[in-house]
Amino acid sequence: MTVIAPGIVTDPTPDTVVVGPRSERPEERRSTGVLRRSDVLAILGSAVAAISLTAWLLTQLMLFDGVLPFVLVSYLFFVLIYSIVVRFDESQMAVRDRVVSVIVHSLATVLLLVLAVVVIYTFGRGITAIVHSNFFTADMSQTGPLDPLSSGGIVHAIAGTLIMITIALIISIPLGITTAVFISEFPGRYARLIRTVVEAMTALPSIVAGLFIYATVILTLGFDRSGFAASLAMTVMMLPIIIRSGDVVLRLVPGNLKEASLALGSSTWRTVWNVTLPTARSGLTTAIILGTARGIGETSPVLLTAGLTTYFNVNPFKGAMISLPLATFSFVKSPEPSMVARGFGSAAVLMVLVLILFAIARVIGGRGPGVLTARQQRRRTQQSREDDYRFTARDLGTPPPSVATGLFAGLRRRKITPKGGPS
Repeated sequence: MTVIAPGIVTDPTPDTVVVGPRSERPEERRSTGVLRRSDVLAILGSAVAAISLTAWLLTQLMLFDGVLPFVLVSYLFFVLIYSIVVRFDESQMAVRDRVVSVIVHSLATVLLLVLAVVVIYTFGRGITAIVHSNFFTADMSQTGPLDPLSSGGIVHAIAGTLIMITIALIISIPLGITTAVFISEFPGRYARLIRTVVEAMTALPSIVAGLFIYATVILTLGFDRSGFAASLAMTVMMLPIIIRSGDVVLRLVPGNLKEASLALGSSTWRTVWNVTLPTARSGLTTAIILGTARGIGETSPVLLTAGLTTYFNVNPFKGAMISLPLATFSFVKSPEPSMVARGFGSAAVLMVLVLILFAIARVIGGRGPGVLTARQQRRRTQQSREDDYRFTARDLGTPPPSVATGLFAGLRRRKITPKGGPS
């Protein structure tokens, strides 16, 4: 028997065998975003095997003890077993893709579970106080630690939080957006210095901001403790977040848009006002949301600059004022169960309030650049149809306006759209 390689010209004989590369079946194309039945079975089987193997190690070999080590070891075994199971049917690249996808999805699931546990636990501990209507309509001026939940409320803390964060936003939004525009659109040594200072201030402890306002505004300038002083402390905490995030968003605006505006004769400020800021509007809204989340949850600056009170006060320039985070802190440190329930109820109200503020900010911020609303899409489609009818009338001989109007109406009724235009 003669064995030859493919491609070699020779006289074949009946006992000649041609050795060539192994023919492989072409890989089937499939969508990576579709979860198949085999994928579900592989995940479930790997999870069951990992839990069983970890339970055997725990009960038989006693290598570890506790819930957390059991979960971690099970997860490591799950990833290992799943990669082996997937390798039977997939290529090496597909195995890496599947393993990374499972790890990312599992981490996202853990974060969602943690968030759900925090929300459910907070509402569960505070539901006994939230169900009383006086919790939202009364203050704590006439209520003591031993009084039942049917007495007292947190209306003074809700009003204080809204007043403080409103003043802080009024100050921080113009300053933050203007500074972000400056360091993004007018680069230079001074802009680099400001960016460095802002990056350093993002890690500023909140107690330092409270002490700064306390030393400068209250002690040096002679102002009393008030909601306005607390708002200034919140502003110090919010400004670095808004400036840094706004700078990143503004630098993501495509340069060709700004260059086109400048080429048409617009000034730099007109380009910033009409091109850069509208394009980055949704991103700037996110920056403001991040800054608001930083300021609205502060406790120590409010305690230093606004004090602690149980009375309802809506004047931010006179008298002590309390916020929801500070009220929560003052409630939960009490040993009385009713006060602890009020504290968790205050935390739940704070979460709902933050959610409402974020929803309002999203509505104001609108959609991203290039994303049209349903009304804008309808208007764009109607304008395209009008243009198509006008071009059709011009091709038919440019009739007078009255004839053209009738022609447009006839084309609309008959739904005639030449040249493949929209009907």
